[in-house]
Amino acid sequence: MRENQKTRVVCGMSGGVDSAVAAYLLKRQGYEVIGVFMKNWQDDGKGCSAAQDYEDVQSVCAAIDIPYYTVNFEREYYDRVFTRFLDEYRRGRTPNPDVLCNSEIKFAAFLDHARMLGAGKIATGHYARTDGGGRLFKAADAGKDQTYFLCLLNRAQVQSALFPLGDMQKKDVRALAAKLDLKVAQKKDSTGICFIGERKFREFLSGFLPAQPGDIKTPDGKVVGRHQGVMYYTLGQRRGLGIGGRGDAQDTRWFVIDKDVSTNTLIVAQGQNGGEPDALYSRALFAPDFSFINGAPAAAFECAAKFRYRQSDQPVSVTLKNGGAYIEFKQRQRAVTPGQYAALYLGDECLGGGVIDTVYY
Repeated sequence: MRENQKTRVVCGMSGGVDSAVAAYLLKRQGYEVIGVFMKNWQDDGKGCSAAQDYEDVQSVCAAIDIPYYTVNFEREYYDRVFTRFLDEYRRGRTPNPDVLCNSEIKFAAFLDHARMLGAGKIATGHYARTDGGGRLFKAADAGKDQTYFLCLLNRAQVQSALFPLGDMQKKDVRALAAKLDLKVAQKKDSTGICFIGERKFREFLSGFLPAQPGDIKTPDGKVVGRHQGVMYYTLGQRRGLGIGGRGDAQDTRWFVIDKDVSTNTLIVAQGQNGGEPDALYSRALFAPDFSFINGAPAAAFECAAKFRYRQSDQPVSVTLKNGGAYIEFKQRQRAVTPGQYAALYLGDECLGGGVIDTVYY
């Protein structure tokens, strides 16, 4: 306790229950805690409710008696995260801005800001664990583990971070918040991408990337429908295609299996016997510029991987080449999507991550 009193910690406050309890735990452990609310997006009343979230931050910080204020990272977020988000959609890929937000904003711009305040550490309400020496591990609550979203962090960023909720279960976090009578104890967790909020995704994206309708085709070139813009569709999608009821095809579901941006074509296929098309399943991927938190274990090694959040660990073989990682799956994987992230694990340790660029079938 006495040693912690010498350490100033700047805690990122989102207005949710997780960061609220994280800040409380840090104070209870004896740290000098400052709560900071990051404003990353211009709230136009349709996206994320930054004003309400900041009111909740004020309420929580008053209740646990820590100082707080807000810092504006709108320009940094737009330049480092949102422009890359749009670029990926222009390429027909499906990005995950939350991963970039962590590596470029919460553990970069925010970390720099915290150091200017004399902080020895930063903290967030993420469900993850660290050994204090730069290694990142899964949270105790497997259902809430967020290391996938932290896979691009480097060793220095992990060393600078505290994750007070890493050993807790979500239900216990809410119970503690209720015991402390925090107004956010039962506040609904935020989901999706902040800058889209409650708006429909197509409505939001069309404001930045005008839709270009085009043909929906089968792999052999048969036109079976029209799409509203290839950027609106994801691999494996089967709803909202508007293809059903064709007399020249079997009466089974259609799935998106590919996108050809050069010809503005959405490619679909049907599965056999009511199942999914084989073309949805791949055997390997390549992720260039792969980022390891503490360096690669070897030039070639076996471990586990996730290709999307909440996916269970999948056994893989990894070969490093040309600055990237060639990841071969032990079992073929469904809808591995360029633009998303591949995160690697050795046991509970997150080794790092990279953007999926090429998928091999």
